[in-house]
Amino acid sequence: MSADLSGAVWFKSSHSGGQTDCVEVAWLGDGGIGMRDSKNPAGGALVLSPAQWDSFIGMVASGSFDRR
Repeated sequence: MSADLSGAVWFKSSHSGGQTDCVEVAWLGDGGIGMRDSKNPAGGALVLSPAQWDSFIGMVASGSFDRR
């Protein structure tokens, strides 16, 4: 999925506590969801469909990405 990110409004989780080492998210006008590294905002972004976003969030919530 590709998208024009020039007008995206990026935000961090309220749980980030203002730290700079965060993932930023933007709800895109075409229904997509953008994700990028807050330390490197010009370094590119992932653009997910709503179904991909739901799957990603489900995996995060279930601990699938936890280091073991």
